[in-house]
Amino acid sequence: MISLLRIAGLVALLLLALVAVAVLAQRRLLYFPTRYDLAAATGPARQDGLDAWKEPAGAFVGWRAPHPGGAPVARAIVLHGNAGTALDRTYLRDVLQGPGSPRVEVYLMEYPGYGPREGSPSEESIVAATVDAIDLVGTDLPVLLVGESLGSAAAALAAAERPKVAGLLLITPVSSVTALARRHYPFLPSGLVRDTFRADLALPSYGGKAAFLLAGRDEVAPPDLARSLFDAYPGPKRLWEEPGATHNTLRYRPEDPLWAEITGFLLGYTPPR
Repeated sequence: MISLLRIAGLVALLLLALVAVAVLAQRRLLYFPTRYDLAAATGPARQDGLDAWKEPAGAFVGWRAPHPGGAPVARAIVLHGNAGTALDRTYLRDVLQGPGSPRVEVYLMEYPGYGPREGSPSEESIVAATVDAIDLVGTDLPVLLVGESLGSAAAALAAAERPKVAGLLLITPVSSVTALARRHYPFLPSGLVRDTFRADLALPSYGGKAAFLLAGRDEVAPPDLARSLFDAYPGPKRLWEEPGATHNTLRYRPEDPLWAEITGFLLGYTPPR
């Protein structure tokens, strides 16, 4: 009897230790930032058509891509996924400024603790940075939020706080980190998730136009969860899907009319024929 109690006690301690590790280390499992020096990156970024985007006080926010065709009719803030940096997302700049689309000035926002940006990543810091970015670009032109993967949930949460946003583009959308945790780690209590990113709860508080782009074979953000997010959204919405694409194999081709359709829907713009 004593040995059984000891074994039960050891098992309980082991489970508690696993839970503690899951709680303390989960942000390292969620965020995969790449760091780099701003001064070293500025030259190559300029050659790629990007200017450093800074707050009035001089703090780095991300990268700005003016539209090569002249004065913009809208601005788009891009929120990337959980790995790499904003500087890796020039393909989103390229499709948003592709032929047939309205002239959009693109801002590749960096997350705290990523690239050269100060701070550390968390749901609170990323959403706060996004809200600040919305305020920073101003209200003289329509503002779009473009979020991919984890950035889609950050976009939904920020738009709920700033419903003046003209439209959302949610690419391989995440309904919540809690839902992903249940799907990928069913043996762990989802109540232990610290950064939940509950896009499913935030979106109804936004109410504006929302475009959803799904990957039909998404192994990271399962498409059934994304479709449920789309179905539940009460505002004006449209859904696009690449049936054969996985989470990281969507086709980002500027000449694809898909992108003009999406931006046209969000901005109420019909490209000239």
